[in-house]
Amino acid sequence: MPIFEYICKQCDHEFEAIVYGGKKAECPKCQSKQLAPQLSVFAVAAKNPSSAAPSAGGACGSCGDPRGAGSCSRPN
Repeated sequence: MPIFEYICKQCDHEFEAIVYGGKKAECPKCQSKQLAPQLSVFAVAAKNPSSAAPSAGGACGSCGDPRGAGSCSRPN
């Protein structure tokens, strides 16, 4: 189920809402339906350390290509 983020245009309350089918979200604080959708940033939790995201140096250590060493066209 998708979770959407909104800011209420009436009371400036920021909130998340699960929206089913054709229903519209409403502000839980003032019940207004005048909402501004926000861009969501999602995160994925790893179950074990080996599947964690690569370090700041990137997957291959030089360019950060997530496919691993030798995947990018950057010269070594």
